[in-house]
Amino acid sequence: MNKTRLVGRLREISNHIIPSSSSTFSEADSPTLLLVLPEGGIVGTSLCITQERQHRIILDGSVVVTYVISDSRLLGLDISSVGTPYEGATSHIPKYKLLTISLPDSMLKGISIPDFWAAVYALFTLYHDQEHIPIILTLVSNVDEINQYLLSTGLARTHVRPDARKFKSDNDVLFLSRAAFWQGAGTVGYHRRSWLRNPQPPFPNIPSFTRNEKVIAMHPLRPKKPEQGEVLYRRWCSAVNQMLELRYFDLDGVHDETETGSNPTKSSRHMEAFHRWHNDERVNSAWGERGSLETHRGYVEAVLADPHVLPCMLSWDGELMGYVEIVYVKENHVAQYYPAGVVPGDWERGVHVLVGEDKFLGGGRSEIWLRSLVHYLFLADPRTDRVAGEPRESNEAIFKVALHSGFHWQTTFDFPYKRSALLLNPREKFFNLCHLR
Repeated sequence: MNKTRLVGRLREISNHIIPSSSSTFSEADSPTLLLVLPEGGIVGTSLCITQERQHRIILDGSVVVTYVISDSRLLGLDISSVGTPYEGATSHIPKYKLLTISLPDSMLKGISIPDFWAAVYALFTLYHDQEHIPIILTLVSNVDEINQYLLSTGLARTHVRPDARKFKSDNDVLFLSRAAFWQGAGTVGYHRRSWLRNPQPPFPNIPSFTRNEKVIAMHPLRPKKPEQGEVLYRRWCSAVNQMLELRYFDLDGVHDETETGSNPTKSSRHMEAFHRWHNDERVNSAWGERGSLETHRGYVEAVLADPHVLPCMLSWDGELMGYVEIVYVKENHVAQYYPAGVVPGDWERGVHVLVGEDKFLGGGRSEIWLRSLVHYLFLADPRTDRVAGEPRESNEAIFKVALHSGFHWQTTFDFPYKRSALLLNPREKFFNLCHLR
């Protein structure tokens, strides 16, 4: 989606315009915006004031799914106690209300896989604190196709029962998994609505070697880098009702919306922002890269040429916000400071981030973009089991943000130029305690 279309779409969202007609939902309903899909689809919800209190999920103005919340059936996915005396008697496993999911009368042929995934996205936006959402599919004409999709992708699972005959009432219950959903289950190979905008198959594990003044390391050969200006990740952040986007650095203005003409001194939007930010005292005090436009262009050219670093730009609703360098830890100098017993993984990544615009400081935004960066890295390669950061130990603000975003403090060490805290964020912990919303 180009910038003009994105701005128009977001203006529509900000005015809470969700198209409606008598054929989709009642004028008495009051649709509420839930999220915007990465490719631009608008997802909302409404409650039909009837005896059943039927909830509706609306995609681009049309109802795609309805559901009713049970007041009497609470179900938990108890796994470890199955086959033990504790089975069925545990009280510590969270239990959640059962949702009975149906399709509107207008969808006689069933629901498409992309639309059902959008409905699942809506449910995990509404019930983001739940590890699982127990559901039953009724009045879904292509129920076999949807069941197959959910179970084969891992997006949902059935309850583990050694003797299903004793639990006939639960046989049709599926548990949607929050951890599986945010790991991208049911996206690649099924539709293009995922946060990862250009997913690639895992790169083969081929040995390579790096030797420079800071590092001597053997590591896997790294994949080809993205195209300049390529959108890597896009996600609607409901806490601020804005779209966060991560793009590969566009040094030459390949994707700039404005004409650059033939003037060779004209800089891209990314380059102009990078140069301005690094000459800001707040940013310079942390990064120490104040300099001329020529100096900064040389800096960016160097990291673009480095196969181990991805220089990227972050934006909110298309407005540039900050700069991030994503590195492979194994061939980064921070790997030399890992303590005994903690070994950098072959596909472990690290992040260095600056927020260039003062208007985007605070307000909970830092935790949102940091979680989103980690999310992107775990989606980009399933072999990435951990993400690292090494901020200045005295930077209490970013320290606090990182801890609230799933990182833990591993140790403290000294670079030649600063004392750093080694912060680590494991994949399992990130998705198990998922705070994306």
